[in-house]
Amino acid sequence: MPGENLSRDEARERAALLSVDGYEVSLDVRSAVGEHGEEGPRTFRSVTTIRFRCAEPGATSFADLLAPSVTAVSLNGKDLDPGEVFDGSRILLEDLAAENELVVDAQCAYSRTGEGLHRFVDPEDGEVYLYTQYEPADSRRVFANFEQPDLKAPFRFEVRAPEEWTVWGNGTGERHDGVWRFAETKPISTYITCVVAGPYHYVTDSYERVLEDGTRLEIPLGALCRKGLARHFDADDVFAVTKQGLDFFHDHFDYPYPFGKYDQAFVPEYNLGAMENPGLVTFREEYIFRGKVTRASYEARANVILHEMAHMWFGDLVTMRWWDDLWLKESFADFMGSFALVGATRFTDGWITFANRRKAWAYRADQLPSTHPVTADIRDLQDAKLNFDGITYAKGASVLKQLVAYAGQDAFLEGARRYFKRHAYGNTRLGDLLTVLEETSGRDMGAWARAWLQTAGVNSLTPQVLLGPDGRIEELAVVQEAPESYPTLRPHRVAVGLYRRSSVGALERYARAEADVDGARTLVAELAGQDAPELVLVNDDDLTYCKIRFDETSLATLREHLGALTDPLARALCWSALWNLTRDALLPAREFVDLVLRFAGRESDIGVLQMLHAWADSALVRYAAPEWRETGGRALAEGALAELRQAEPGSEHQLAWARFFASVAFEPDDLALLQGLLDGTEEIEGLDVDQELRWAFLEPLATYAVADEKALAAELARDDTASGKRHQVRCLAARPSAAVKEQAWAQVVESDSLSNALVEATIAGFVRPSQRELLAPYTAKYFAAIERVWTERSIQIGMDVVQGLFPALDDSPGTLEATDAWLAAHEGAAPALRRLVLEARDDLARALRGQACDAVAGASGSGSDPGSGSGSGQR
Repeated sequence: MPGENLSRDEARERAALLSVDGYEVSLDVRSAVGEHGEEGPRTFRSVTTIRFRCAEPGATSFADLLAPSVTAVSLNGKDLDPGEVFDGSRILLEDLAAENELVVDAQCAYSRTGEGLHRFVDPEDGEVYLYTQYEPADSRRVFANFEQPDLKAPFRFEVRAPEEWTVWGNGTGERHDGVWRFAETKPISTYITCVVAGPYHYVTDSYERVLEDGTRLEIPLGALCRKGLARHFDADDVFAVTKQGLDFFHDHFDYPYPFGKYDQAFVPEYNLGAMENPGLVTFREEYIFRGKVTRASYEARANVILHEMAHMWFGDLVTMRWWDDLWLKESFADFMGSFALVGATRFTDGWITFANRRKAWAYRADQLPSTHPVTADIRDLQDAKLNFDGITYAKGASVLKQLVAYAGQDAFLEGARRYFKRHAYGNTRLGDLLTVLEETSGRDMGAWARAWLQTAGVNSLTPQVLLGPDGRIEELAVVQEAPESYPTLRPHRVAVGLYRRSSVGALERYARAEADVDGARTLVAELAGQDAPELVLVNDDDLTYCKIRFDETSLATLREHLGALTDPLARALCWSALWNLTRDALLPAREFVDLVLRFAGRESDIGVLQMLHAWADSALVRYAAPEWRETGGRALAEGALAELRQAEPGSEHQLAWARFFASVAFEPDDLALLQGLLDGTEEIEGLDVDQELRWAFLEPLATYAVADEKALAAELARDDTASGKRHQVRCLAARPSAAVKEQAWAQVVESDSLSNALVEATIAGFVRPSQRELLAPYTAKYFAAIERVWTERSIQIGMDVVQGLFPALDDSPGTLEATDAWLAAHEGAAPALRRLVLEARDDLARALRGQACDAVAGASGSGSDPGSGSGSGQR
């Protein structure tokens, strides 16, 4: 409905008119269990009382509610006709008084898309589990409210639930006479209120700390998950990281955790990684590991725990006024997650992961046609939904890392402390943060913000080395370039490292200098006179946000000696730079694959290794010339199997290579090995083929018609769980049959019977790189369906379908033309939908450029020279 997509202008007008004193929300979710015979969605009763003031008595405004029906509406004691004032998304409020009380009694719908109040039935034991997820604007699916972040208020919740259930909320709760009542919250925004209800497994602990003024802070801790996952739940590790994080943030923020208890719920079919609801953080339950995983998985979970904890201050205590300044919470939480990870936990190499994984997300997003400044232009809620992207999170965090180098860590943290104290329980804009940072750093934050926060695009930094007659460096300069579409040259605080091989062949740093790069060319005078380097690494130690380029000598060194680079962060930065060269069609995909085959086996950092596996697969699928794919795929499978057999038995590297081998296997002998590992006729010493690894092996077997529907049903019987069902659905959709693809397409596009998790699994199975011919007929069907899907389905499912089913594997100029034709014919389509299609089009065009680069390398019989001195350009 038109009113469902709240605009920034409407929100600004309403915030100027209204201020909210408090909410009382009563939910009755006893209908979540039992039979459901009525037609239409399963619903629950929601009664909301809102007390609010109006600056202009007599004015008209509206409240938000997305519900199948409204039973009664009362404004200031006067009953209103629901049929007249409720249009399906808004409740009209006329002739407001200076002080008002609105009561709304509604029937709201349980969700199956992860938006609003999600209802999940566990196939293992039939138990029902509920949880809420609201960001950016889905609390209106559960209770009537003013759905915008700057209308904060205290909340009181009460919930009627089945007798055997426990209910959790933002505040502490107690059950009396069959009703769970929760303590009133501090003033918070609607989107971070939360309810979790069901027969969850619950573990408790506590955190204590004596503050500087002598006050004893006691925070009750809790962690919960479905009963079916309880045997896998390592709550002790979750609590350990939680306590380390609370210590770290108390040490650095000088503002006690403000929301009482700290529960963390791991919930099923979750659309996000996690959500920072104060006092009740929700996570996707995949962070509970059912089988053996690598250290990288534990590190990722710890990072997410700390990211959400940072939000308690950046986002919950102090909240952005509108979604333009979403970065004021997400960029900070992303940076603080890694900052605390390194400073407080066992994952002291967290900046390597940040450089290799998070920044790769940012670099991709910042080169899409939809790139935007970190401080974005968010016109409405659909814009906001799409802006939870690599710019807002990872680029923003990278920019903050640059700010710490620019302003100094002490000044940065002191600015944060003043920001919290000055704006506690309030809302802020960019200027509020810049003010405190200028106070503490003495730097001109306005100029910094204009360069880094208010312009889009990524710069490239390339070294230029001039050697003197004596073979030493006469001059070393850093050349900065920007793409034509976003020509801003920015100030960068960088470290430039010089590397050479030692007597034992190790490639090591022997000189380093920090410099302020500003403008097109900057001399690094401190390095003049140094011995000639074999490798110059601009942005050594990863202080700034840029694409690293190499001079010809450095690139030649990496081609032969990348594995000899001893520093793991430097190695990760080089890998990331080489991947960017591949994506930019400056390095042939086959050369990147060759580098992975030659040097990935020496990679000590397991997270980097797993990233290299993903990149090598993308290089083959997206950027390799079509005629080389089979050759490259065979080389990857052979290399992966060799590394698997050579890996230390029982090691996480062995596990990573086993998973990668399964993902690239396609030859009959390789598939036979996977089948043998499943049925026990084959064995690799130390490799424990647990249930999760079994599904990983079954996926290629299903893709290549070795495992049929009967085999997949037998595996589900062995693992008859929610996780097992998702795996089975993905494998079923992966089978190489036109009828299978037709059925999968119909289930996702033509029906809304599947939950969000099963939609995701079906799409993942449907899209198989080895089945390009089977998928080709769906290119035209895709463009015929997406506008209808976007209109009829929730925005989350719409995003899943539009992004997941784009015909990227039909990678031909014809598909590019079809995309352009759709865009030309649908200029009036929803801007958010057009953005998704434009992004997919850009990825396809980039892939075709990469394939052309790789084809040239294949025709010449060697890799092209992607050395990128000044003038190399960006694409």
